[in-house]
Amino acid sequence: MPVSAPAPTIVLFPEGAFGPTNNCVGIGHALQRRGARVVFVVEESFAGTLAAQGFEERRMRLKPAPTEPEQPGQFWKDFIRETAPQFRRPPIEQLETLVRPIWSELMAGAQFVDDRLRAILAELDPDAVVVDNVIAFPAVVRQGCPWVRIVSCNPLELPDPALPPAFSGLPTQGPAAERDAFRRREHQLMDPLRADFNAFVQDRGAPPLAPGRFIHDSPHCNLTLTPRELDYPRTLRLAPEWHRLESCVRAPDRAYTLPDTLRETGGPLVYCSLGSLGSADLGLMERLLDLLGTSRYRVIVSLGPQHQRLALSPAMAGAEVLPQPAVLPLVDVVITHGGNNTVTESCHFGKPMVVLPLFWDQHDNAQRVAEMGLGVRLDPYRFADDELIGALDRLTGDLALTAQLEAIGRRLRADPGTERAAALILAAARSRG
Repeated sequence: MPVSAPAPTIVLFPEGAFGPTNNCVGIGHALQRRGARVVFVVEESFAGTLAAQGFEERRMRLKPAPTEPEQPGQFWKDFIRETAPQFRRPPIEQLETLVRPIWSELMAGAQFVDDRLRAILAELDPDAVVVDNVIAFPAVVRQGCPWVRIVSCNPLELPDPALPPAFSGLPTQGPAAERDAFRRREHQLMDPLRADFNAFVQDRGAPPLAPGRFIHDSPHCNLTLTPRELDYPRTLRLAPEWHRLESCVRAPDRAYTLPDTLRETGGPLVYCSLGSLGSADLGLMERLLDLLGTSRYRVIVSLGPQHQRLALSPAMAGAEVLPQPAVLPLVDVVITHGGNNTVTESCHFGKPMVVLPLFWDQHDNAQRVAEMGLGVRLDPYRFADDELIGALDRLTGDLALTAQLEAIGRRLRADPGTERAAALILAAARSRG
């Protein structure tokens, strides 16, 4: 009898935040269904969370261990809590006060973990490594097996001179002077960091980074997650190794049943989530809940880490963490911070959005959703009460938009990005050697 080939070992290495991790969970389950052995490399704060979903774990740290116990994603929760006042600044000012410190923190983490990452990969000897990060890890690039890059941020992460610069939140047809000013400031602040990091990358045996980049493109396979309705017209064609998944939505880890208090009342149903980091802004969350609590809307709220300090009105239900893929099919409209996962998942289930961007690529997602007519962008700290309620009224009352989004959702659900990703990753793994 023929001897069957051993199951390929696929390592998934997402950034230590819920968005990239949840994205990789859906891909990991699709890989397992195809017979692969899937191992997650996770920060110690996530210990046990991936094992509970049926995966092997290998643990690492991006900085020295603290003396106090950690929650999942603590690395970024701590950092954002300290820098959250910068959310109120415009994107061009955030370059110095928020974006540059984030890049510095990412660089320090990549340098701190490289030896540990080399040891993990040497032990596992994987057939492919999948990286959902925005910064290079030399240990992955020089491992000697195929590796796959996932871009689970806004696609402006892939620069194009005809498009707005990443993190700017500028419109695609906006004044060239605004784009040029943003690019000049970005280069002034980030080029010294890139030079230092490029020296580290090469010192650790990886190829040099392309100008203006913090991460390599994979020569094997690269994946983006943006639905075509929100993607950008590019003048620089991407290489054949690039593939657009459009959406990549995991199955919910548990069901969600609408509480009796919401079933027994009328009014459109809103899902409100500012993500695990944005929901830590107690003042912003309180204002949203107070305003929505006096409206005609029923609301499901992802309360986040401050859940014990937030009060809900009778027409609301919420919890610290909700199974978002199980909630979204039930609602009529979404209020979101503009994280890429929530934006693509809202499209996947055909829901319009009110986007309140805070930092990073959320500004770009908010602008793109608004200019493509799939939602409304509002300043999270400066919107008037009637602006938010008016946006919800317009979105829930627009029958043409409802039909358009329902069609988008049907198309995305008919061709799951998780399955396409698994097939592409396994094809890359088969090319080993």
